[in-house]
Amino acid sequence: MVKRFTVLLSALVLSASCGQRPSGDLALREDELKPAQLEVPAETMDEIIQNIASPIEVAALINALNIPFSKSYLAVPENLSSSTTSYEMAYSLGALSADLGYLNMYEKTGSAVNYLSAINRLAEALQVGQFFDFPTLKRLATSSGNLDSLVFLSMNSFNRMDDYLRETDRSNLSALMVSGVWIEGLYLSTQVARDNTSPELRNMIGEQKLILANLLLILQNYSNEQFFKNLLADYDALKSLYDRVKITYEAGDPQAIEKDGMLMVVQTETSHVSMSDKILNEIIETTKEIRNRHLNIQ
Repeated sequence: MVKRFTVLLSALVLSASCGQRPSGDLALREDELKPAQLEVPAETMDEIIQNIASPIEVAALINALNIPFSKSYLAVPENLSSSTTSYEMAYSLGALSADLGYLNMYEKTGSAVNYLSAINRLAEALQVGQFFDFPTLKRLATSSGNLDSLVFLSMNSFNRMDDYLRETDRSNLSALMVSGVWIEGLYLSTQVARDNTSPELRNMIGEQKLILANLLLILQNYSNEQFFKNLLADYDALKSLYDRVKITYEAGDPQAIEKDGMLMVVQTETSHVSMSDKILNEIIETTKEIRNRHLNIQ
């Protein structure tokens, strides 16, 4: 499913260093190659990853609402791949994946090359570059009519990076990638909602209350690290706003679906989000502050 793509870029890092690195020397030190002390069960990570709205889904909704493309919503890729700590690299990698999804959905494949280059640098620095086929992705991005192939290969590459990080006991980096993807996706949707009235976008933003709760459970496993402490403090502030958002569910009619050659009956339901304009505006502003702070955007 495309949902997996969102988290994929949201990967995690190993033990992060404290200092800044010059733009020409993105690499991990030996002490950063130590596995995380605490590991989130694979089943838990998979469940959360499957439930996070992917950048493709966010961008598809925005596009379906006939909202014009705006590059002003996106981060500057060169800034996110220049001088960062390893934790920041993983977080930035996730954010850039969300931006890439937005560009791809609007078929801005020419602009996507800069984002692919930045992602490639970060992936190489985090030692997962073997799963990112940069030459092929760049070729697809600069050719017309290859959007489906570009999205598929991007999705597959990022999924493999995320899997590898967790298989090699670096789930802390995987968690940061997921967190970066999520905050950038939320930022995109809230910035669009600020300028455009849309019940669909409003509901999507409100429903992130559930995803945020799951993310906090994961991030708390690494709260002994300062980077995670700072991130948790900001995400907790956002949670305080979401505590005032109410989500109710209405059961629908059962539906018959085919899965693995078998007919199954599933119960459908519709969610209803209750969120005041005041809370929505506060979520918009707080999301912007958190996103800019942790991506070092002035």
